[in-house]
Amino acid sequence: MFRFAHPELLYLLIVIPLLIVFYVMMVRRKKKAIAEFGNPELLKPLMPLLSFKRGTWKFVMLLLALLFVIVGVAGPQFGSKLQQIKKKGVELIIALDVSNSMMAQDIKPSRLEKAKMAISRMVEKLSNDKIGLIVFAGDAYVQLPITTDYSSAKLFLSNISTDVVPVQGTAIGAAINLAAKSFTPETETSKAIIVITDGENHQDDAVAAAKQAHEKGIAIHTIGMGLEQGAPIPEKGKPGQFMTDGQGNVVISRLDENTLQQIAKAGEGLYIRASNSDVGLNQLLEEVNRMEKSLLEERVYSDYAEKYQYFLLVGLFFIFIEFMILGRKNKHLMKINLFKKQTND
Repeated sequence: MFRFAHPELLYLLIVIPLLIVFYVMMVRRKKKAIAEFGNPELLKPLMPLLSFKRGTWKFVMLLLALLFVIVGVAGPQFGSKLQQIKKKGVELIIALDVSNSMMAQDIKPSRLEKAKMAISRMVEKLSNDKIGLIVFAGDAYVQLPITTDYSSAKLFLSNISTDVVPVQGTAIGAAINLAAKSFTPETETSKAIIVITDGENHQDDAVAAAKQAHEKGIAIHTIGMGLEQGAPIPEKGKPGQFMTDGQGNVVISRLDENTLQQIAKAGEGLYIRASNSDVGLNQLLEEVNRMEKSLLEERVYSDYAEKYQYFLLVGLFFIFIEFMILGRKNKHLMKINLFKKQTND
């Protein structure tokens, strides 16, 4: 099997016919200029060192060198064997709370931003596991379907804000139900959901949702974002101002540990309270890694060997030959007659 690593560079080969046309035109122009002085045969004794053949040979050597260099930089590769790759891992979905309360700054720089940074670091430590992202507030939405494309996961993660979900609230149960439906269907792969929220659930029965998910073989872990004393919720677009209730009192968002502990217990998972120094995802990742890993995908790859160096060496050889060929006859070597037949006296 044969292929080029950078086939687009082969378009540079179009330079070769252009150079040939240019060279032919220059030779004709040079011969025409000589002819203007008289009959070229009569002028030969006046120009004993002139040689068109040597120029042609030098040009051919340069063209061959250019040909092999272009093919070399295009990355010729030869494949001779197939390699089977098996990937084993688990499927993991992170459900991230993006309600306004996640903008509280008892955890710096904010609960949401701290969670995003921790998720990003965790993604960098994944190898063969599949990951998906769900965002939720008053409703839940799939931000990233289950995938092994970690670059896409980090890209989607960077764009998450409290504006991605139009309905405010904290529907943890809806997030768990959606996550349970978002795993790869009909697989025996170990599955886990990590819910990252401040736990102020006002929309549904999250504990019941966790029990139903666990009945399907899904482990539910929870991370509580927030400190015991809580913090006010910043007003969007109004620096230094905070959200207030109907009586004008500043709203203080506090972590609801009891709810999150019940959810984790129902899903037979872990509950971890985040802090300014550690969100807790590393600990949960260790727990996930202890889960039984199953075959996620199996691929067959061709093993290609790079051969560009041989083409470059041949190109350098032709450059050396071109350098060794003199552009005009050497009066000391004229008797050797390398470029014309020997004549008998």
